[in-house]
Amino acid sequence: MSTIIFGGLLLAKSLKVVFLGGVGEIGKNMTALEYGENIIIIDIGMSFPTEDTPGIDVVVPDVTYLSQNKEKIKGIFITHGHEDHVGGVSYLWPELGCPTIYGTPFSLAIARHKIEESGLPVKNMKEVNAGDVVNVDCFKVEFIKVCHSIAEASALSITTPVGVVFVTGDFKIDFTPIDNKLTDLERIGEIGKKGVLLMLGESTNVERNGHTMSERTVGESFDVIFGKNQKKRMIVATFSTNNYRLQQLMDISVKYNRKVVLSGRSMKNIVDMAAKLNELTFPKDLIVDIDKANKLPPERVTILCTGSQGEPMSALSRMSQGTFDKVTISATDTVVISATPIPGNERGVYNVVNNLYKLGADVIYNPSDDIHVSGHACKEELKLMLSLVRPKFFIPVHGEYRHLKLHQRLAGSMGIPEYNTFIPDVGNTVNVYKNKMVKGNNVPAGNNFIDGVALGENAETILRDRKALSDNGFIVILLTVRLKSGEILAGPDIILRGLHLGDTFPDEAKEVVLNALKQVDFENVEDIYELKTIIRKAIRKFIDKNYKQLPMILPIIIEA
Repeated sequence: MSTIIFGGLLLAKSLKVVFLGGVGEIGKNMTALEYGENIIIIDIGMSFPTEDTPGIDVVVPDVTYLSQNKEKIKGIFITHGHEDHVGGVSYLWPELGCPTIYGTPFSLAIARHKIEESGLPVKNMKEVNAGDVVNVDCFKVEFIKVCHSIAEASALSITTPVGVVFVTGDFKIDFTPIDNKLTDLERIGEIGKKGVLLMLGESTNVERNGHTMSERTVGESFDVIFGKNQKKRMIVATFSTNNYRLQQLMDISVKYNRKVVLSGRSMKNIVDMAAKLNELTFPKDLIVDIDKANKLPPERVTILCTGSQGEPMSALSRMSQGTFDKVTISATDTVVISATPIPGNERGVYNVVNNLYKLGADVIYNPSDDIHVSGHACKEELKLMLSLVRPKFFIPVHGEYRHLKLHQRLAGSMGIPEYNTFIPDVGNTVNVYKNKMVKGNNVPAGNNFIDGVALGENAETILRDRKALSDNGFIVILLTVRLKSGEILAGPDIILRGLHLGDTFPDEAKEVVLNALKQVDFENVEDIYELKTIIRKAIRKFIDKNYKQLPMILPIIIEA
């Protein structure tokens, strides 16, 4: 056993677990394991912007700590190809020194595509399959097949110098999966019998009792829906990465003698990748271009598209707004939204539904119609996983705080005492020894906002300004001043955007500015920024007193 000397005491060297994303939140999953001079990274995800982050494209983890220790990084291990687990690769991989990425063929195909799209050279990628073991310095990583809503999802069993760390990844226990590849419960049980020191368990559906339904349930529902709508064009919005659902929809389209149109860039890309890897199989002539499909009767066409979350620029959203030049929605269409709205997306989804109804389409979107099942384990499946792995220590991951707390309690009901568990937050570290687990020092962590490029250290200020502009509007005060004398050569002109303060406000504001400038000793004014501050304070005080609003105030002073 490796040891270190501290304060004259002999201590066992610990395994350091670093949480950089995916805890206390849904999305941007990223965890690092560090032992001595060796680091491996599990997943490299992203999340999507919210209403509080206007203008942001994506959000990725802050990897300052890993960048500072990039010489220690021995590899990145991808559990599966969903955006929240691999979507950050093109933004963060170069920053980490482009270490080797390990993953199953489909997962790496998605990662490779993202890297290529960013204009970076593709290198340092090694494909593995379920059952394969990768040795990297002091870590031995085994990939284990689990069911999920995407092909080739994996749990990871990681042998470290202090013991085995078992990472569930995203999983469900489906006894009738579409590809007939079951979650490898036998292997997971074998690993548990040998002894697992620490388990990192996903927590997404811990609030749901029972078991997650099989994906085949959705196929059965679609068969019924297609059977009832044989005289209509079928338009189905679903996640492009759910190849199992796409497979069933293609099979049903063949059954009802329909051609399939793919709409949405991600839908086309994923289908192409999945087909090349035989994760999707269909007749060569099944998929046709939309121009050809428009010449067919409606009952001969199925459109598979993106937009199940109401994304503004998605194919379905544009169809619902009548701005998709290739598809015009009418009473001859039945639209199925095969997904549950992610929290925060409900309004966007219902806007799409309302617009589709206005255009005359029938819309099927209610979960009670069995048109969607989750890819995540419910409570009984989580209990089964805990009973098979039987870890000494347990840390819930992949969930908001309530999910992590409830998963901790569930572990307690399975015999794991609370003192052997830990609820992490982004930036937390845990030091794991053979016989104890201790919270370590926090590392720099948080959100890195991408707006075409990373916003960096100014992100919070930029987002705060954007939010203020969207919520409260702004006032521009434009004038030309001879700085040394204080003579006003032009203006002040008052411009308002995004708010209305009455017809008299521009004249009143001019007087406020002029009166404020009369009090200025221009001989002692050092620069133009001092004048801007004086004007901004005067206008702010005036608005606070008379209008009780908080617009952004932007003085623009031209120095003559």
